[in-house]
Amino acid sequence: MTEPTARIVEMRGISIEFPGVKALQDVDLTLYQGEVHALMGENGAGKSTLIKALTGVYSIDSGSITIAGRKRTLNGTADAQRAGVATVYQEVNLCTNLTIGENLMLGHEAHGPLGINWKKTYQLAKQALARFGLDHLDPRAPLSDLSIAMQQLVAVSRAMVIDAKVLILDEPTSSLDAHEVETLFSVMRRLRDQGVAILFVSHFLDQVYEISDRMTILRNGQFIGSYRTRELDRTTLISKMIGKDYSSLSTIAREADEVAGTETRTPFIKVLGLGRKGSIEAVDLDLFAGEIIGFAGLLGVLPRDVVNAG
Repeated sequence: MTEPTARIVEMRGISIEFPGVKALQDVDLTLYQGEVHALMGENGAGKSTLIKALTGVYSIDSGSITIAGRKRTLNGTADAQRAGVATVYQEVNLCTNLTIGENLMLGHEAHGPLGINWKKTYQLAKQALARFGLDHLDPRAPLSDLSIAMQQLVAVSRAMVIDAKVLILDEPTSSLDAHEVETLFSVMRRLRDQGVAILFVSHFLDQVYEISDRMTILRNGQFIGSYRTRELDRTTLISKMIGKDYSSLSTIAREADEVAGTETRTPFIKVLGLGRKGSIEAVDLDLFAGEIIGFAGLLGVLPRDVVNAG
């Protein structure tokens, strides 16, 4: 990727307040043409609120939004789409009772003197799929025949039918396995190389470091900073997200190791090398009688998979 130059989105001093809650306080976000930009932060940091401000779902109390050099007042999702902003959410929002092509072109069908020209519509759908390397899909096939991962890619293709300048992907990999994630990333790289600015939201740090070029970090509704991904190591990223420095994190880890090292009782439950393909690597776990053990971590650590696998 070449160094980005053209600013597609500039959000400056964005503040949004709900009754009794300051959801965002003077937050900045800049997206460049032809980049994948990760939006990082703990749950409740303000990521979803900022996305909803950019997509016109929420009105901002103060600040400004500039898209492709033009200041915008977004009073709804239609305004955002007209400005060139497309969004694909975690839950695939498609109609499984329709064909792939019907889903892809819904609201953008080709029309003739007698109404919708389905032949032309399916031709356009085929061209749209080919743009993203999905020309192996038959636009006349039922969407329900596709896996969730392929439906996600159709949702991305549908979002880009409007020839968007900005594509927002909100937790798009949460239900995908490793191979499916790589397929999605291939499409994202293709879009990036075509000049689309992609805002990527994910709690999977491995994926963030694999696909993103830059990142912006929020904490408690406040802007912490924007960084080139390759210049920010994971420990520093986590420290900025949670508001604790590395020495504090190291102290917590060391104290936990000291407690574990003094344990001489026989565990009530002992688990060795518990794993689940596509979810978690091998995990060891000791549970002692009279003890409450907690699972902690960012989304993506998948503690529930440890329990389910056991």
